Amino acid sequence: MDTLAMHISNGIINGPVAAVFAAFALAALALCVVRGRQDLDDRLAPMAGLVAAFIFAVQMLNFPIFTGAVSGHLLGGALAAILVGPWVGALCVAVVLIVQALVFGDGGVAMLGLNITNMAVLGTAVAYLLVALLLRLLPRTVSGLAVTAFVASVVSVLAASQGFVVQYWLGGTTDLGSGLAGLAGTMAGVHLLIGVGEGLITATTVVTVAKIRPDLVHALRGRTVASPGTPPVPAAGGAR
Repeated sequence: MDTLAMHISNGIINGPVAAVFAAFALAALALCVVRGRQDLDDRLAPMAGLVAAFIFAVQMLNFPIFTGAVSGHLLGGALAAILVGPWVGALCVAVVLIVQALVFGDGGVAMLGLNITNMAVLGTAVAYLLVALLLRLLPRTVSGLAVTAFVASVVSVLAASQGFVVQYWLGGTTDLGSGLAGLAGTMAGVHLLIGVGEGLITATTVVTVAKIRPDLVHALRGRTVASPGTPPVPAAGGAR
């Protein structure tokens, strides 16, 4: 077993469960390709490349869990969902995971479907749903946008961590030294701290981009964001 790899290493989950999640991840990514093509334009395409590069960099911050068999790290799903939308965002995260596994040996290649499901699909989807909800409920200010990015980041990281717990329950093959409840608690506790760190990074990055080029923030299309005491800054594009 590769104990140095990020994400889920080979051998942690059995072959049949890994195969099911590989098929699910492939189908989800195919849907993302079809839907993402509708979003890509001259503004979004270069932003997607920058987002993928940023996520690759932040995911290099790795925190071992259970003697290195599983690891925790920043995910970037919320950042991707906010800046380039859920479809392209999920593809950005997936590309990072594939490159890490194939080129750098980070995460088991046989476990790619599991990792993509947790981090690219589940994490990004949860983040985007929260962003869509919070942008309707919170004030359309820079502070409201920052809170939205922070909360979406924390919750998406927690959701991805519990995705692994479900997968382990379905087909775990390695004794991680605790029962299912202990595993869920440990993963949640570690990833809560990671989520807070990711939330701060995401909120800072999104607010910075929104102040300078709100038209580059996918989640703000059709919305306005205002700083306290200043008129609203219009966001480009139609509502999504």
